[in-house]
Amino acid sequence: MFAPQRGLLTLSDLTREDLERLAARSRDLYHDQSAHDRPLRDKVVGVLFTRTSTRTRTAFGAGTVRLGGFPLMYGPGDLQTATGESLQDTGRILGSMLDALVVRTAGPLDELREMSRAGELPVINAMAAEEHPTQGICDLATMLMEFGSLDGLSLLYLGEGNNTASALAYGLSRMPNCRLTFATPLGYGLDAQVLDDAAKRAAAVGGTVRQTHDLDDLPAEAHVVYTTRWQTTGTVKADPDWRERFRPFHVDERLLSRWPEAKFMHDLPAHRGEEVSGAVLEGPRSIAWAQARMKLTSAMAVLERVAGDGGPTRP
Repeated sequence: MFAPQRGLLTLSDLTREDLERLAARSRDLYHDQSAHDRPLRDKVVGVLFTRTSTRTRTAFGAGTVRLGGFPLMYGPGDLQTATGESLQDTGRILGSMLDALVVRTAGPLDELREMSRAGELPVINAMAAEEHPTQGICDLATMLMEFGSLDGLSLLYLGEGNNTASALAYGLSRMPNCRLTFATPLGYGLDAQVLDDAAKRAAAVGGTVRQTHDLDDLPAEAHVVYTTRWQTTGTVKADPDWRERFRPFHVDERLLSRWPEAKFMHDLPAHRGEEVSGAVLEGPRSIAWAQARMKLTSAMAVLERVAGDGGPTRP
């Protein structure tokens, strides 16, 4: 069962039922952003972003307001952690003043866990080095809205095995009969433990999770073709020729034509001409812009569960 007091640090903590409820709630709020009774009224939510963000930062700030709460926004240099204060001390203070904390960082997830423990504070991981779970909720909700069900979906992911890929692996592996293929450049795949955990979870419900570095080894069927920008926020690639490794994974109309019924998804921002062509991103099979709009209502769904008064009180 989803435990609001623990916040949301990783999708691996959630059950299938938790994920389905959050995805369905995100979809419902997408269709009607007023379908709530201001569950964050009289609540203060800290929003700490140490890295650049457009969609996620705006979604959690606006989402808090729309749910009746007050967002207290922090930039990378606003807290005393920038002058050497420990995460434990910072967490203790924030926990005494806030009802929840949303954090985006390029640092390790353990830092968020430490702040949550020290402050007895629900923390929402809006991106850490290992995983981007709120993007995962957004993606599940977008697919649920598009296909009507998450059961049995086939998803092909092309590009770096980054924190978005990890969230997709953890999220879709919980859904029955889903088939996930991660096509990644050699040396830029998913963390081996994430892949192993997701594959075991998928096998338990009739699904599969696999990774390949060979573009001749792609699935014959895909409901969704998904990519992300090649240069993930806050990371630097040591190989000076890394773009040459990534170039074959570019999603253009020719590649997408291999799956003529597939929808295209991208977590944005996009670099047209690198990971995706403009024709695909703006094309009739792209649902990337609905996915981007879902960022707001998926943030609202997560906030409602973590910091709200128990969730929706009316349909």
